[in-house]
Amino acid sequence: HYIDKVSARQLRDFGSISSELKPDGTLVTECDKWSDEFIVNSLANIAKDEGVLSEEGSKIVPSSSAYWIVDPLDGTTNFTAGIPFWAISIARFVEGRPETAFLDIPILKKRILAIRGKGVWINREKIEPLDTTNLKSECVSLCSRSISVLQKKPRQSFPGKIRLLGVSSLNMTSIAMGQTFGALESTPKIWDIAAAWLILDELKCYINWLDTDPSQLNAGDDLSSASFPLVAAMTEEKLNLLLPWGELLTNLKY
Repeated sequence: HYIDKVSARQLRDFGSISSELKPDGTLVTECDKWSDEFIVNSLANIAKDEGVLSEEGSKIVPSSSAYWIVDPLDGTTNFTAGIPFWAISIARFVEGRPETAFLDIPILKKRILAIRGKGVWINREKIEPLDTTNLKSECVSLCSRSISVLQKKPRQSFPGKIRLLGVSSLNMTSIAMGQTFGALESTPKIWDIAAAWLILDELKCYINWLDTDPSQLNAGDDLSSASFPLVAAMTEEKLNLLLPWGELLTNLKY
């Protein structure tokens, strides 16, 4: 119900709202701010004793054993430009790991729910891990910053057809859906990856954290500028194929 209201507001504002630049160089709109405030206030009503960390609000890891991580509008650049690809990401963490995740894609009328140990549902229909014996996708999702790894190996062919979707959470979940076989993310924030992390875990995909492991966060940590570079893939074989490229991300400076 709460997500439906946020989704409806975003569909109304899509492509017709201006953005401004935040201090970290990313974009924000009034719709981002409204969505964040609405979700955070709604969580305060239904989970009174659980803290919330969000992109447009507090970025301090809460002290409660269970807390929420919110990205009210992942893909603001797409949203502002009228590119129909963005997501609402909400995850509930218990003892440092995602336990429940919601990923809503308003323009596609698609909602993904993941529950640790129980599986993943798309629009209330349970889905199973992919049959990796017959993988067909030749695509790899890169974020705009991770594309720089190609300059590090100019004479070596990249092992996949590159796609830049512009949405970290959907870059990652595209693996679990079989749309891509892997992804490189250079500087994702915790709110970018929180929901997608659980979706990939439940659908038996692989994630390699290249620097900071988000399961090692502590209460009080300020995640305003913390990034969690990663390589993710459908299978361990594909992960190993991408790891030499992913390891270059930790050497890139921005």
